[in-house]
Amino acid sequence: MTFRYEEQRQPPPPRQVTDVAITRHEHVYEVDPRLMERWVLQQQFPNWDSLRIMNARGDHLAWMHAHFANSVVAGSELLAEVEDAASAAASAAQAASGPEPPATATDR
Repeated sequence: MTFRYEEQRQPPPPRQVTDVAITRHEHVYEVDPRLMERWVLQQQFPNWDSLRIMNARGDHLAWMHAHFANSVVAGSELLAEVEDAASAAASAAQAASGPEPPATATDR
């Protein structure tokens, strides 16, 4: 395998995915570097290294789960729990404020 410096140092042109995300390689999403330049010095990675890191994510996550997680919780479960808590809080706030007064002629 030959390493062609110029070929590997220049990533493909970025494609804007959302206001805050870009993609350069298929299925590799990154925060738009322009949003981080003020606080984080941007590093240049060779294309092969970016792809190596991306391809190793699943193995790394499996290792972390095996060594540190008592259980794995799906994101959808967390979102449902947050939504349930928000609706319960809204119901409690409405109950604490009492019933709404009936509409009068001046309210129309």
